[in-house]
Amino acid sequence: MLQGTAAAGVLAASGAPAVAMPKRGGTLRIGLKGANTSDTWDGRTHSDTFMINMGHGCVFECLTEVMANGELTGELAESWSASADARVWTFKLRKGVTFHNGKSFGADDVIESLQMHTAEGAKSAAKPIVAAITEMKKLGEHEVRLTLESGNADFPYLLSDYHIMIYPAGMIDEAIAKGIGTGPYSVVSFDPGVRAVVKRVDDHHLSDRGGYFDGIEAIAINDDAARTNALLTGQVDAISDIDKKTIPLAKANPNVRILEVTGNMQYTFPMLVGVEPFGDINVRKALKYACNREEMVAKILQGHGAVGNDNPIGPANQYVNNDIEQLAYDPDKSKFYLKKAGMTSLNIDLSTSDGAFSGAVDAAQLYQNSAKAAGININVVQEPADGYWSNVWLKKGWCACYWSGRATEDWMFSTAYERGVPWNDTGWDDDRFQKLLLQGRAELDSGNRREIYGEMQKIISQDGATIIPMFANYIDAYSPKLAFSGEAGNLWKLDNSRICKRWWMA
Repeated sequence: MLQGTAAAGVLAASGAPAVAMPKRGGTLRIGLKGANTSDTWDGRTHSDTFMINMGHGCVFECLTEVMANGELTGELAESWSASADARVWTFKLRKGVTFHNGKSFGADDVIESLQMHTAEGAKSAAKPIVAAITEMKKLGEHEVRLTLESGNADFPYLLSDYHIMIYPAGMIDEAIAKGIGTGPYSVVSFDPGVRAVVKRVDDHHLSDRGGYFDGIEAIAINDDAARTNALLTGQVDAISDIDKKTIPLAKANPNVRILEVTGNMQYTFPMLVGVEPFGDINVRKALKYACNREEMVAKILQGHGAVGNDNPIGPANQYVNNDIEQLAYDPDKSKFYLKKAGMTSLNIDLSTSDGAFSGAVDAAQLYQNSAKAAGININVVQEPADGYWSNVWLKKGWCACYWSGRATEDWMFSTAYERGVPWNDTGWDDDRFQKLLLQGRAELDSGNRREIYGEMQKIISQDGATIIPMFANYIDAYSPKLAFSGEAGNLWKLDNSRICKRWWMA
């Protein structure tokens, strides 16, 4: 059976108690950012913290799951195997699984749920993953065979993507409207952009692996200060994205624990190459050298992270290339490239909002100040947090963004950098890069993959259209009333966005 390896989860928890055995009971109250009034249970649209946490691993499940230690395991899939060229994959599905409406789970549900992502008019970030499947064949009620257009050694990892949740066949629209999944919790109420209330499913098929709370109340708190204050005052038991400025105060509070994990989360400023002047590589290079990355890490992250190099592959990835020359703040070099673009100065808008990432407005203002020395005048446009991902990202020429990264290099590249994919948020396209992408995907030799992915990272860093000034640690916070295994996943915030499934009341 072909399997990959994800980086192990790590944990730095301030004052974390000794780990006890999981126990059932109690209600988790959690404050989450990234909620919008347009939120639904359609996993194809999930793009921020609130719905990612309440979707996969809570109300819904995927075929596979990346555990806290980085190992891949089955969720709705029991096991899988592949042909020697990693092109044909056979998945055996768990038996005895039911949806929240009582329908039995089987192969038809998997096939129809996958087909959602390539349906006409569907806007799914997972479309390139599913589009690579040339045939979906039901081999039995609990067995499916998926044939790919070319080999992909990482394919089982891709099926843990939080967009690719499994719905009941023949009633997917109803399941999206009501939130009908196979997860350890079922929906009690849902007020988009405000809150979601769920209750534990009795006799869940993976009850030995999670679903310990009696119920969960997820409260939308998009403002960083308000969210942090809700935890400090005991209104909630856990929050995503604690305000970094308050970490010293929080650490001094005996009723707060800090969960800090180093992963692949990156704060970015993507440029749409189809919008002038970003199609000019010299303009992009001028902006790369006009950014003071060290200052951003110190002032925006308060030191809780690392300097970025416009390379989306991070410390949690297996094939990260640390030998690429570091992009440094150099106003003179920025002026040089501006001159090559035929300019002596540049006036440009940068759309931002703290809804993009915590401190995004301040980061844009720091960028504005550092770029002045290069003759670049950045007009910081503050956008509303609500609707930011619908109205600004992918639409405005230059904006603030964040990415959680992905477990494998191909997953990250195929989600955000492959030609024509929905979430390629720059539209950047390079023939050599695209050729290497296909090569690396089908390559089974680890040494060859390292070489291929290393070159791809160098191309992106030097020629790409995304400024990645910093990698941010995931910093969440929780009450000592909560407990977990002692190891938290490092792919996404809040234990790989699986806090609802994996944690319990202490």
